[in-house]
Amino acid sequence: MKKIIFVMACYCLACSSPGYGQDPWIVSTDKYGFDNYFGVAVANGMIGVVSAPEPLKVREVVLAGVYDYYKRGKVSNFLPNYNLLNLELSIGGEHINRWNIAEFRQELNMRNGVFTASFKYKDVANIEYAYMALRHLPHCVLMTVRVTPNKDCGIGVESILETPSALKNGQHAFYEIDKPHAYIPLWTSTAESPSGQLKIVACNSFIFDENAHEEPRIFHKVEDTDSHSARFSKSLKAGKEYSFSVIGTLISSAQTPDVLNQAERLTVYAKLEGRKRLLARHYAEWEKLWQSDIQIEGDKQAQQDVRNMLYHLYSFTRESTDLSPSPMGLSGLGYNGHVFWDSEVFMYPPLLILQPQLARSMIEYRFNRLDAARKNAAGYGYLGAMFPWESAATGVEETPVWALSGPFEHHITADVGIAAWQYYLVTGDKEWLRERGWPILKATAEFWVSRVERNSEGVYGIKNVVAADEWAENVDNNAYTNGAVIKNLLYAADAASALGIRAPSAWKTITSGIPIVKMDNGVTREHDTYRGEQIKQADVNLLAYPLGIVVETEQVQKDLKYYEVRVPEKQTPAMTQAIFSLLYSRLGKAEEARNWFSDAYIPNLNPPFRVMAESKGGTNPYFATGAGGVLQAVIMGFGGVDINPKGGVRELKTVMPPHWSKLTITGVGPDKKTIVKTN
Repeated sequence: MKKIIFVMACYCLACSSPGYGQDPWIVSTDKYGFDNYFGVAVANGMIGVVSAPEPLKVREVVLAGVYDYYKRGKVSNFLPNYNLLNLELSIGGEHINRWNIAEFRQELNMRNGVFTASFKYKDVANIEYAYMALRHLPHCVLMTVRVTPNKDCGIGVESILETPSALKNGQHAFYEIDKPHAYIPLWTSTAESPSGQLKIVACNSFIFDENAHEEPRIFHKVEDTDSHSARFSKSLKAGKEYSFSVIGTLISSAQTPDVLNQAERLTVYAKLEGRKRLLARHYAEWEKLWQSDIQIEGDKQAQQDVRNMLYHLYSFTRESTDLSPSPMGLSGLGYNGHVFWDSEVFMYPPLLILQPQLARSMIEYRFNRLDAARKNAAGYGYLGAMFPWESAATGVEETPVWALSGPFEHHITADVGIAAWQYYLVTGDKEWLRERGWPILKATAEFWVSRVERNSEGVYGIKNVVAADEWAENVDNNAYTNGAVIKNLLYAADAASALGIRAPSAWKTITSGIPIVKMDNGVTREHDTYRGEQIKQADVNLLAYPLGIVVETEQVQKDLKYYEVRVPEKQTPAMTQAIFSLLYSRLGKAEEARNWFSDAYIPNLNPPFRVMAESKGGTNPYFATGAGGVLQAVIMGFGGVDINPKGGVRELKTVMPPHWSKLTITGVGPDKKTIVKTN
């Protein structure tokens, strides 16, 4: 009861705090402290732009897939990058900052992936600005500023490109393309990654409403070796609105070999497309994404929060790539931008159900690093493919040496194999299975054949692993690891059958001998030496979902009751409580499902945009892993959606929170079905 009271108190506080609205699509704030501000990202799966509490600023720009070695230990990291939207505005010669403005309001519009803000400057002018990572142009961002003067005044605008200290050998250039129909000023910055292996280029330009050659004159200024800018000035008349835009491109040699020219080409393209066409295509792409949506009736705050989670998963992934999101997505440099099991087990399933094309990119990430996984296995004396616990650009192991999960948390290999089979089940794409899925499933199965150890009694044990509960290190026969291996081997055999290939008989023989052990009280034992210690996160409970190995209602409930009280109140990741909520929903226990649903994320929210941290009271948002877990509680729990073992998607009988009157999930699976649940 103490936990329930705590959760509901947090829920009430979150709902009543200033700036927390319940608009189903918009999260906004007009009252917040600058020292207690956690930015929210707009992203397109390639670039993430994180908001700042200062007017006309963004805190950070993140570029996916760009890693190098610097500062943070001996492994690769996401690199700090050029801030394309570093804008300075002066009115009447006075620089605009947080101290001389009033009525400052910011909002994230999740429907179209746009961040908007507005403020007043004295009695002189009203200013609005909006920015986005353009969904149809993966390397481009756009900021539009509108000034409505109340008095005659002059404005000065400066767009600054500053080379981050993590990059080296920065160079700056400015030149103008002058055509009869267009004037295109370009200011470009180029730098190398710390090791010199990569080149990164940022290129900006202005978009004006004036006709060509009537636009303001652009002046270039070099501040020092690390910074340069382009600026213009304009005289405004009272009551006459004036608007302009900054278009920026950020790209690296990890994406294209001709990085400098391509950055400038993309900026030229975007400028000549013009603001109206850019916005129309951006909005259209988001409209297509939201054809797959979650609609909740009876709980306005849950509606906003769940959509916020879905928005972030959509923002952090991109179709037709081989990118997979890190736990913090494109909201910052957390976890070095590395890819973990978080992707396959927590973020991937909601996307597979609602956006299979986004899920496909995540599996493509693993397929394109299969050779690296094979070499990794060979290095440890195993066959097949052993996927790294932390993966980055190349697919080699990127876990710091002090973390034992690198050489020992092997369930990641089974997680990848399971995800590959799930993609085939949902999509039915046999060509994909033959070309992509089967190589993954075959190589991961071969790894486990060489990894298990058979004793004299015919038991195939898996020794010396880091459990899914990462506080259990170097243990034998971890429940989740063993269960995931069983599924990996069975799915590999199923894939072979679907393709008319003869699978090794050892795959199924081994599955029947892998132990799932119970304690004297009948509860599934987490590992051979488990004696009731606290756990970091759900482990045994994952055998019920997603693995479907523990299926008897009494056993599922017994395992839940035992392990749910062994998760500490703090310092544990959000997805654990989400799994508890999902399982209680499938058990038909609505109150328990509701309470764990709330506990999974409400204590983790940070102001002013309800951004989700990894743990309760945490300060490292946005935790996309937790969002994926909670979305599974909604879709696979309350919504009853399930991946059919025979292919496609099926509906299970589950329960929702008692106060929810209706849950509608649109765009389910390749056929874009609609699923409706009512209380």
